[in-house]
Amino acid sequence: MAKTSKEKGTSTARQRAVAASTRNKKKKGGIKEYFKGVKLEMKKVVWPTKKELGSFTAVVLVTCVVFAAVFWAVDTGVLAAIKAVCF
Repeated sequence: MAKTSKEKGTSTARQRAVAASTRNKKKKGGIKEYFKGVKLEMKKVVWPTKKELGSFTAVVLVTCVVFAAVFWAVDTGVLAAIKAVCF
C-alpha cells in the first residue's frame, strides 16, 4: 500500500528530528575537548608581523582622528544652525 502525501511528510519530519537529536548527542564533548579544539584552531592562525601590526595600528588611529574631526564639524555646524534659527 502506498503512503499518502501526509504520511510521507510525517515520516520526513520524524527523520529530521532523529537526525537533529543524533547531531546534538555528538556535540557533547566536555570542556577538555573544547579547549583542545581551541588550541588546534589557534595553531592555524596567521599572526601579523610587527611591521604589519604597526601599519594596521596607524590606519586605525588615523581613521579614528578623521571620524572625530568629521563628527566635530557636523556637530558644530548643526549647533550653529540651531543658534541662528532659534536665538
